Amino acid sequence: MIDVWPQVTAAFVTGLLGSAHCVGMCGGISGLFAINAAVTSLKTQLPKAIAYNLGRVLTYAILGIVVALLGKTMVDSIPKLAAPVRLASGLLIILIGLQVAFNWRILTPLENAGAKLWHKIAPTAKGFLPVETVAQALGLGLVWGFLPCGLVYSVLLLAASTTDPAAGCLVMLAFGLGTMPAMIATGLSASKLSQFMSRNRLGAGLLIILIGLATIAMPVMKLSGSQDHSMHQHGDLKISSTVSPNVSAIFRARDKLGS
Repeated sequence: MIDVWPQVTAAFVTGLLGSAHCVGMCGGISGLFAINAAVTSLKTQLPKAIAYNLGRVLTYAILGIVVALLGKTMVDSIPKLAAPVRLASGLLIILIGLQVAFNWRILTPLENAGAKLWHKIAPTAKGFLPVETVAQALGLGLVWGFLPCGLVYSVLLLAASTTDPAAGCLVMLAFGLGTMPAMIATGLSASKLSQFMSRNRLGAGLLIILIGLATIAMPVMKLSGSQDHSMHQHGDLKISSTVSPNVSAIFRARDKLGS
């Protein structure tokens, strides 16, 4: 597996501190658990809220594997794409950071592109409503993982840039787990957590941007290091070619003196 920890860290931080956006997209469904909790009990609704979010995260993980396989196919077909893909990954992390920090709708076109697929999948969700069991909550989460969301799609592009199915799965798992605290809290009428995350957008965004810069710097540093090593080897060859004739001349002079 490639060095995927910058992408995994960026994905987790994006999910954790960008989850105010997720609450806006999925908060309506999470609110169902809050409404039911008022009627029944926290003990009854908490497993359903967790199951719903686990279903959502599982869908993200599967999508991560799929897009990473697509990325691998592209790089295998055109090997020269490997370095640009890694640089693009860093730039994408920076874009995610800008979106989280300033709430810019940078990736709205991605949401529009996914809307067509969602219209075909959405009717499936009706089969899990109303949510009365943990299994129904899990099924609803699996379907809701396909909801068009620019933040999800941006991290999917990040997963694709890993060009490794296991790494892509890990990136999307990290993102999904990062979104869970705010989503579960919202589902149980504990909105203060999401409000706290919303107030700290700027710091979260700047942290993600720094991770993006580090992701870009690593392949550049490796490239620079390999060039320095090549120049060093080339210099050694030049010295060797210069020294060898001189050594031969010394031995020839010694032989003449000996004769």
